[in-house]
Amino acid sequence: MSKTAKARNATSGSPFDIDALWALDRIGEPSLSPDGAQAVASVTRHSMEDNQSRSSLWLLSTLGGEPRRLTEAGDKDANPQWSPRGDLIAFTARREHGGVKDAQTQLYVIAPDGGEARRVGQVATGVEAFKWFADGRRIAFVSWVWPDRKASAQAQALKDFQARKDTAYVTEQTLYRYWDHQIPMGRVPHLHVMDVATGKLVDLFEGTDWELSRSEPNAICFDVSPDGRRIAFACDPSAEKRLDNRFALAEVEVKTRKVRTLLKDDDWNFSAPRYSHGGAHLAFLASEQAAGHNRPDQLAVLDQQGRWAVFSADWDREVAAPLAWAADDQSVFFAAEDRGRRHLWQFALGERLAEPIFEGGHVGSFSAGTHAVVINHDSVQFPPRLSVLSEDGLRRIESFNDARLATHRFGRHEEVTFKGARGDEVQMWLVYPPDFDAKKKWPVMHVIHGGPHTAFGDSWHWRWNHQVFAAPGYVVACVNYHGSSSFGFEFLDSITGHWGEFELQDIEAGTDWLLKKPWVASKRIVATGGSYGGYMVAWMNGHVTPGRYQAYVCHAGCFDWQAMYADDAYHWHVKELGAYYWADPARVASQSPHAFAAAMRTPTLVMHGALDYRVPDTQGLAYYNTLKTLGVPARLVWFPDENHWVLKPRNSKLWYGEFFAWLDRHGG
Repeated sequence: MSKTAKARNATSGSPFDIDALWALDRIGEPSLSPDGAQAVASVTRHSMEDNQSRSSLWLLSTLGGEPRRLTEAGDKDANPQWSPRGDLIAFTARREHGGVKDAQTQLYVIAPDGGEARRVGQVATGVEAFKWFADGRRIAFVSWVWPDRKASAQAQALKDFQARKDTAYVTEQTLYRYWDHQIPMGRVPHLHVMDVATGKLVDLFEGTDWELSRSEPNAICFDVSPDGRRIAFACDPSAEKRLDNRFALAEVEVKTRKVRTLLKDDDWNFSAPRYSHGGAHLAFLASEQAAGHNRPDQLAVLDQQGRWAVFSADWDREVAAPLAWAADDQSVFFAAEDRGRRHLWQFALGERLAEPIFEGGHVGSFSAGTHAVVINHDSVQFPPRLSVLSEDGLRRIESFNDARLATHRFGRHEEVTFKGARGDEVQMWLVYPPDFDAKKKWPVMHVIHGGPHTAFGDSWHWRWNHQVFAAPGYVVACVNYHGSSSFGFEFLDSITGHWGEFELQDIEAGTDWLLKKPWVASKRIVATGGSYGGYMVAWMNGHVTPGRYQAYVCHAGCFDWQAMYADDAYHWHVKELGAYYWADPARVASQSPHAFAAAMRTPTLVMHGALDYRVPDTQGLAYYNTLKTLGVPARLVWFPDENHWVLKPRNSKLWYGEFFAWLDRHGG
């Protein structure tokens, strides 16, 4: 390369590609110190060469100053939480002791001024999630245990299980696997309390039938009261555990281990309890499932007399966990989507009014204190970063990725709208190539989101990155079709019982809008999608006139709704499709791409992971086999060690290589 070319490249920057994406630091959820002067967060760095990741904890000043590494990079130093007393930071990790590595994830503490991290006791069955007590001396945590064994016998039970010679998973449970893993056979998630100084632990549910959610028993499922006497938790009161059951709220007395039900209503689903600072009220999420399975989570509050009310009933947006009370207990902080963006809101309970105090982009997580809030936020233009919001305004408190990002060119993005199905306004995001010139012709790549009840917006995506997609010269189009979240309940629920119909009309209307632009190369339009987006490109292959799109990419896409009954969320099928496949096979088939295979002609790349239990890999294999039988050009990329997403660096690089090579070969 000439000196002139080098200088020009240094000035303008190189395109943002898959290697650049994996070279970036990934910042986790922040935790704010009690005095608000510092935050702690995990930072994960990946190695393409080693095909592995390492995580460490970093301290960040909210008052000014450079970040400081608190722990050396380990396999998974994660989930840091500041002690209420400010003297310790707890986190989860798997570390070595005397040359022996932790067999299960354990709980560690470290002083914020540094030193060696100390393991708090040893939990044979591992630590899933945790929260501090207000006294800073105890920690509540989740662990999967054998419910018929005492806490003292769990280590032997685990040893016996691991020593067995057979490998079969045997169950009579309705819920037996989730996302990419089997539910631990014979085990359930219990709440425990551990003394930080001694490591002594107590299983609060020992000898009872109480348990937390079997799908995602995280720290959002429970909360410790300010006086440390009680722990509120969400639980499934039904004997048969299912993903779609309606959860209740309960409370356990820490000293006596007695449990009482706080709130149970067959019409409602309750989750994410959070005590007020005074302890007199419990905020939580409530969804009126009797009014429809897609009803949004709303902000509700329970008082000590057992009275509860939904406060956000008149606000047509969905409230997301976690919840955080303001210092005066008069309002609640939470994140919520609005028209493809995700803001941080403060909901005044007295006025029943939601006001955005930080507008995204995309708010991924936050930690609220008395005088400040630390926010992890991102955009199409930048990966997650940490900023502090205080009375002085908003200020960045780290610059982990700034130097790397400065060496690359990025394309601008914009929001447009057009008339879609039913004559409704539909949003589409466009991400342009870095060197976009409206006087030239450009190929268009539809990127169709999954869900279907999610949305594409002004956010950074680690797996389907819009800047990486746009960099080779594509205009990336993301339609928030009917069924998408953040546009109100009616818009989201409008596709129920007739999947594919309105969504296709919206995507086609988006293509019509694009074809009117002089800079669109009309014979170089492709469509890609993952999960429900993969379903949509398979649906398009059987419904759109061949030639309108030059190629499709179907990642982890649903193909046959009858065979999809092998997934982990099979109880939702009847609610979304309107019928069981055996009760009304014609109705289910009318919404299934496989029923329209005879019309498929467009070249398709099919990609799938064997550990995908949300959309089993047989869906992708059946789609690929069908296309090959029909003589349609098709290519299969199958990962034996990936789930619904592709998470390993080398596999991700191969994925993007196959993705672009396929589109280039077929007119992209």
